[in-house]
Amino acid sequence: MSLAFYPNSPVSETDKWMTFNATTPPDASRQKETDTSMKNFPSLPPPSTDVIPTPDTLLIKTRDNITKVAAGGPKFERKLPKGWFWYRKWDFEDVASISWFAGIHVLAACAPFVFDSGAIRVAVVLGFLTGFGITLGYHRLLCHRSFKVPKWLEYFVAYCGAHAFQRDPMFYVNTHKSHHKYTDTERDPVCPGHGFWYSNMGWFCNNDHVAKLCGESRGGQYSKVPELKAQLFYRLLHDTYFWQPAALGALLYLYGGFPYLAWALGMRAVVVHHLASLASYASHLWGDRPWNSPDAATNHWLVALLTLGEGWHNNHHAFQRSARHGLEWWQFDPTWELIKFLQLVGLATNVRLPTEAEKARVPLH
Repeated sequence: MSLAFYPNSPVSETDKWMTFNATTPPDASRQKETDTSMKNFPSLPPPSTDVIPTPDTLLIKTRDNITKVAAGGPKFERKLPKGWFWYRKWDFEDVASISWFAGIHVLAACAPFVFDSGAIRVAVVLGFLTGFGITLGYHRLLCHRSFKVPKWLEYFVAYCGAHAFQRDPMFYVNTHKSHHKYTDTERDPVCPGHGFWYSNMGWFCNNDHVAKLCGESRGGQYSKVPELKAQLFYRLLHDTYFWQPAALGALLYLYGGFPYLAWALGMRAVVVHHLASLASYASHLWGDRPWNSPDAATNHWLVALLTLGEGWHNNHHAFQRSARHGLEWWQFDPTWELIKFLQLVGLATNVRLPTEAEKARVPLH
């Protein structure tokens, strides 16, 4: 086990001597960087605190809790390219994304001033539909193929997810696959090391930047999702993505006027989007790590409650193909409960769960 001393770390003198957790890095390049940066440090008797090396911080684990501390010693650079957001070439999808983000936030700000109980009820129903569209449809079904459903149901939940302002399925799945391949490294498209603004919505508005992190030459290439590109439904949804919320907004306005537009489109979209983005950010910074996954992913009960079960993120990164994220009986996972219901009525098949052999390969902390 390698040991390291961080002379510039803000932690106390008693905590300056710390042990790197002996987990396997996600790829060989990270192992090489870590080995090179650690070779000049002295050895000491192992203390009781584990330290998980991450790009620009140390996540200090004590009694299964994670605390974010700036690394004063060896670290990975996590700086974004200068002008990565404002001072660069904007394509149509970038402009449309930031315009929609601005529009739904303006509508959400107007919602409290046009209170309407009917509009709120519609917003709640649409909120759950679009929320499950992301967690069940985009994430567990399309990204990880944790189970199978009939095509009509797959397309329905994917279409619901398209109204959560997490972009279209091809963009989302392509990016998410890179997130798992390069988690918490400089190649992670949604790395929380870039800050809250980037993880929450910045990466949605820069196609070429995300494409580069995904190893592609240009935005819109989507080389990691040939199975989606081969289907007419997903190509059409990609090509007409920004018109879909516009059509929904028009229907809401015709049905109930501006209050329905403000609540069921604006407020609902803002809440669902920010909660859906929460798992990618908060669940890599704070929480518990029951499983020794090769990254900084954590479990956080509050995030799980707010994101329909996605906050059991350490479980998910340890067993990526599992349809169930809340692996313990007390880990409430609404998305898993919905999958169980679909399985009960015969609509969900080939439901994947971690086997005992897979659990044995990912040791507990």
